[in-house]
Amino acid sequence: MTDTKRHVLIIAYYFPPMGLGGVQRTLKFAKYLPSFGWQPIVLTVGETGYFAFDESLLREVEECGIEVVRTSSFDVNRIFRRRKPVKMPREFMRKILQFLGDLLFIPDTKVGWKRKAVKAGMEILKNRHVDAIVATAPPQTDFLIGLELKRRTKIPLVIDYRDSWLEYPFKYFPTPLHRWWHRRLERKVVRGCDRIVVTHRRVKEQLVTRYPFLSYQDVTIISQGFDGDDVELQNVGRSPSHKIRIAHAGTFYARREPGTLLRGLHRLLKDSPALRGRFELNFIGATRKEDQALVAKLGLQNDVNFLGYLDHRVCLKHLLEADVLWFVLDNNLQSPGKLYEYFGTGKPILGSVVDGYMHQLLEESRAALCVSLDDIDGHAKALQELLSQFDRKQLPRPPAEFIQRFERRALTGDLAKVLETLMDIDRNAFVRVSGK
Repeated sequence: MTDTKRHVLIIAYYFPPMGLGGVQRTLKFAKYLPSFGWQPIVLTVGETGYFAFDESLLREVEECGIEVVRTSSFDVNRIFRRRKPVKMPREFMRKILQFLGDLLFIPDTKVGWKRKAVKAGMEILKNRHVDAIVATAPPQTDFLIGLELKRRTKIPLVIDYRDSWLEYPFKYFPTPLHRWWHRRLERKVVRGCDRIVVTHRRVKEQLVTRYPFLSYQDVTIISQGFDGDDVELQNVGRSPSHKIRIAHAGTFYARREPGTLLRGLHRLLKDSPALRGRFELNFIGATRKEDQALVAKLGLQNDVNFLGYLDHRVCLKHLLEADVLWFVLDNNLQSPGKLYEYFGTGKPILGSVVDGYMHQLLEESRAALCVSLDDIDGHAKALQELLSQFDRKQLPRPPAEFIQRFERRALTGDLAKVLETLMDIDRNAFVRVSGK
């Protein structure tokens, strides 16, 4: 690595002050890339509506001195001209809005940002020396922006799949034409980029199987992770209590919701009334009325707290003060960043999951109790077992060597290695050295 820093343009619609999990990976890459000889310039959207905003993440951007270029957009969020939170819709309305968005916009509702972003990106690339471009998705519009900038400038492009494109479980394809069009776009992006990064093996296998021109060497796995600095900043304890405190951070939607856990707790307390008052469940994230209604219906108002969306650092404080963290995932296609932040806290985890990669990873941590997603009795038994371990002061902890695998600084080093491989590319040839 040379002494002079190289420069990388990162295209990311989701970036602070937006909150929620989608911004963390990009923010931490931008934070740590300078340590590996790469100076980032982040191209993102200007003020718009979103489900949550996080001023603590924006302060982190400023404290790290990350250069950010913001541009306006003609996407549907433009109706919220000021930066303000958008109320989380009920589940049935979320599905309707998702369907309409997927019906009317390809590849996604952010496609209206493309023209403005390409224009702003070209201004950056004309006036600054940039060695590489990284586009992270979703939204897949980011990939199209990166590809267009590469086409115009021949600067090498890395695409970062935070989630699968075609297999994303919450993506609708209203007609066969929609699916064909998305696959055509993905094929164009995958052919046109120079390197591909994914968060876990399942996505890599899907891409290599779907596109025979890809080899396994073309796709690099860089998992989600946690920032050790964040954990150290919030190194707190909790006051002694006879209650076991279970916390969850994240947004509920589709089958990723607390119904089975709540019904399991209700069943346990019904069968063992002496345990009433021994549990405290804290849900951190946008609150849905249907979840509050279920808590009231089950008579768990004294056992469950809805804390709403909290700044990232405040959220981490609550996670570190918990005894157990709850993780729920209804598919085997995603690799949510919050699980890796859970690992970073060193806390035991109750996993409500389906069989697959995330289940295997939880088992590998040696500090997780996994239950089938829809098993009410299984959740009741798991809660009873965790309470027993809590009373005996025998709650498990993941080994340090397991946790360190997911430290953001080291993962950013892996991205820097990918970027370094691009420096041998002949831009005039407009193809990758390895070919496709």
